Amino acid sequence: MSRVLPQGQKRILASVLLFLALSLAVPWIIHSRLGGEWPVLTLQVWWPGWMAVCVLMLLLYYLADGLRLYFTLRVLKQRVPLTSLLPLVFLNLLVSNLTPMATGGGIAQVWYLRRHGVHMGTATAATTLRTLQSVLLIFLPVPLLIIWLNPLAGTGFGETLEVTLALVAGVYLLFFYILFRHVRWVIATLELLLRLPAHFNWISTTRLGYWRFKIRREMIRFVTAMNLFLRGDPIYIMLSLAFTAVFLLTLFSFPALILVGLGQGIDYFETLGLTSMTTFVMYFAPTPGAAGVAEGALGTLFSDRVSASNLVLMILLWRFLTIHQGMLIGVPVTLHILLRGHANAKRQ
Repeated sequence: MSRVLPQGQKRILASVLLFLALSLAVPWIIHSRLGGEWPVLTLQVWWPGWMAVCVLMLLLYYLADGLRLYFTLRVLKQRVPLTSLLPLVFLNLLVSNLTPMATGGGIAQVWYLRRHGVHMGTATAATTLRTLQSVLLIFLPVPLLIIWLNPLAGTGFGETLEVTLALVAGVYLLFFYILFRHVRWVIATLELLLRLPAHFNWISTTRLGYWRFKIRREMIRFVTAMNLFLRGDPIYIMLSLAFTAVFLLTLFSFPALILVGLGQGIDYFETLGLTSMTTFVMYFAPTPGAAGVAEGALGTLFSDRVSASNLVLMILLWRFLTIHQGMLIGVPVTLHILLRGHANAKRQ
């Protein structure tokens, strides 16, 4: 295998296999532990009405994802057409779910925006702001949701897990605070990291100076874009926040829709809260696309509220609708983007 595939392709293949293995293994483990039968024959999600609502929710989900970045860019005085941003939705879904903690998604978004004339620092600021809006809307309600829903009551690890998640969330928010308020610390850290390869003569002094200049320039653009967002058009700011809220509300509503299709009685707001807590946990998952962690978290939080057989189907359908389907669409979209870029480079 090592002779057939280059190192980069082997890493991608390993991520894909790990993602698929964990996505399938965890629901199977949950089913085997809880027992129950697979209710495929009684599945009601094939109803035309249910499927029509599902399609409409998916369209709203993808459109809101594109619009929240579109209006964030408009606040930063960047005019990238919405039609150019919609492919980025699927590119991001594919890449972010094949890399641990979705790190590849941010890089892919910056790369794509640079191809559409946005400077790296501004593109980084736009994608960071897009993420930060989601983080704040997810993280801030979580302490209240833990108190209200008490999802881990009666479990030995409940209190420890809740404290751990609170600490990790605090570190996450502290990182963003330092990034916005003390950007010089970030620049100093990056320059220190650059000096290491220069010290071992892995890069020349000229190359070191070039990268130091580039880091400072892009970080200045980053800070400028952040300040511009805070002083930007309030209408665009409100629209970016509104579509972020619509995006998250749609995302959190899929388990409720699935349970309705499975004929399970639900409390919509309780389902919404538990799903938002699952997404909160997924932000810290080290596996590609939070595979295994997402399924395990959702299964744990819903285990006392949903029958065992319905729980496994809910997990599988939830992941397919919100992640796997977008990734499948992302494959041809990403190939088209790459091939079009290669063709343009050859013409130049």
